[in-house]
Amino acid sequence: MSATTETQTEKLTFRKYKDGDTKIKRWQEQIFQASWSHKCPTYVQSTPPCQGSCPSGEDIRGYLNIVRGVEKPPMGADGKPVMPWQEYAWRRLTEANPLPAVMGRVCPAPCETGCNRNMVEDHVGINSVEHFLGEYAIANNLQFKKPEKLTGKKVAVLGGGPAGLSVAYQLSLKGHSVTIFDDHEFLGGMMRYGIPGYRTPRDVLDAEIQRILNLGVEVKLKCRVGTDISMDQINKDFDAVFLGMGAQGGRPLPVEGTENVSNVVTATSFLKAFNDGRLKHVGKRVVVVGGGDTSIDVATVARRLGHITTSKPTDWEGAIAGQMAQDVADISMRQGAEVVLTSVFPVDKMMASKPEIEHAQAEGIDIMGGWMPVAVIKDANNRATALRVCQCEAKMVGGRLEIKKIEGSEKDLPADLIVSAIGQAIDFTGLEVFNNGKGTITTDKAYAVQGKPGVYAGGDVIRPHLLTTAIGHGAIAADGIDQFLLGIEPGRRPKIDVHVFDLMRKLAEKGTTVEEAREPLRGTDSSKVAVHNYENRSDRYVIPHDELFLGHFQYTPRNKRHITHLNKESALGNFEERLDPLDEKQAINEAKRCMSCGLCFECDNCVVYCPQTAVYRVKKTEATTGRYVATDYDKCIGCHICHDVCPTGYIQMGLGE
Repeated sequence: MSATTETQTEKLTFRKYKDGDTKIKRWQEQIFQASWSHKCPTYVQSTPPCQGSCPSGEDIRGYLNIVRGVEKPPMGADGKPVMPWQEYAWRRLTEANPLPAVMGRVCPAPCETGCNRNMVEDHVGINSVEHFLGEYAIANNLQFKKPEKLTGKKVAVLGGGPAGLSVAYQLSLKGHSVTIFDDHEFLGGMMRYGIPGYRTPRDVLDAEIQRILNLGVEVKLKCRVGTDISMDQINKDFDAVFLGMGAQGGRPLPVEGTENVSNVVTATSFLKAFNDGRLKHVGKRVVVVGGGDTSIDVATVARRLGHITTSKPTDWEGAIAGQMAQDVADISMRQGAEVVLTSVFPVDKMMASKPEIEHAQAEGIDIMGGWMPVAVIKDANNRATALRVCQCEAKMVGGRLEIKKIEGSEKDLPADLIVSAIGQAIDFTGLEVFNNGKGTITTDKAYAVQGKPGVYAGGDVIRPHLLTTAIGHGAIAADGIDQFLLGIEPGRRPKIDVHVFDLMRKLAEKGTTVEEAREPLRGTDSSKVAVHNYENRSDRYVIPHDELFLGHFQYTPRNKRHITHLNKESALGNFEERLDPLDEKQAINEAKRCMSCGLCFECDNCVVYCPQTAVYRVKKTEATTGRYVATDYDKCIGCHICHDVCPTGYIQMGLGE
């Protein structure tokens, strides 16, 4: 036995047993014995947790495998790829999400929270690879492929935000004619009028929206259904309707003293005034009430706008109210604004993404966690001079927020401007028939509106959530609308409703087809009616980390995007984008960190370690992604070794159960 005095300098990766473990699994669960010899390898495709956590249902594992080089683009008659791998990966990604350059920047990436690689050292930078592919597509002017023929059916989409754009995109690909009605000057919804331009550059947003419109989507701007045109007229002119108006009305502070106070505004009106170009500077002291990403956006915008000593309160109040735009002549006199953000939750429990919170704090924004608003303090002119707050304890109970006030902890926060970022509301003017009485719209799991055949809804009109959630709603609703228009009885949506790798499509790309199985058929290993011992459980099973051989993966640091960090001084007047995309080499290396959970990534472990040489590589002429190895069951003794050394959990033991 040898010993070493070398010091461990790298972070440890997976360990079979942790310090303090006292229990071991029964050896019979892992090692062959006679009564278990009926179990042999089966090849089971499962949904990885990244995809299971993605509200828009992207085939994340699929496009990462393309970027890393495991899955290749199909070959043309000339023996060359029909497209670059970057385009192939982008097309796989955009089957679910047509806005990757935007989402790659602003999505809080719940997929990364779910990533099994977190059990090794750190998640895969999924968002950064998406960002890279979105930028590639814009730089190379990639376009979606129009359908070969139209169905003659017409669909009205109310709202041009992420949900409306998503459903318009998916329906256009299916051959239906789509018209978007939006009451703004430009499309984009909260992506344009809610999120600041330094997070979603307008040229990027415009490019991705235009690509959708190039499919033949018609647009009627500054036209609100319910006021400019009636819902009855929409029903007469169109075969189906999608409600994606969003929730662009703000919720006022539910405290004493807010009535008719001009310098107490909502986050939506504040951000719209900024994104419209009307709001150029704010008061010296700004208090934001919230705790989510929107409140962070308001606070960081206020820090960048700053204060001008010679300005009057009516300057910014009028700009926010939409009465006038501020004069930019004196912007050179801009000074810093004191910005305070309050949240009923402690800072580490706030809804906003952790990186955005950290950026805000670095920029000099004072975040007060565990404080609730109590009242607005006003002067004789009915203008707010301060926000009275007190300490509190907040928690979610049964899906409802309960807040316990700590008596005697009140204090006043001086304020020239108070912004409420505590939620959003939907404007149902002219569309009251869809209001479920709770200020939202009720739908089924396919996003069909109850009691309204041919009417579907998605996005914030169902419940305010992430932009990527709205995109997912649009994609699922498009399937339902398509079935309705074609007179097809809608089937049940899968338990795990995401886009996944399609082995049958990959075989067809290769030129290998699987025939339809017809009775009588009672077992075979040579007929072409099925793929050899393969099962796709992606619609019902998310594979956990403990079904992977994590010991295969070595410590590999994440390839992180460059972020420009600002401080209190440099944030003032800085409206440049902070986030740079990965370069091609970095994107490839980051994709290689993906563990391809639930699908073979061709590591050869099973072939190398099989003691009976029962597991073998499929012939190159017949092989494709997901069909790299097979088993000779005349040789297999059911020893489980191939299953134990499979890093991705693609090999399961079965056949006799």
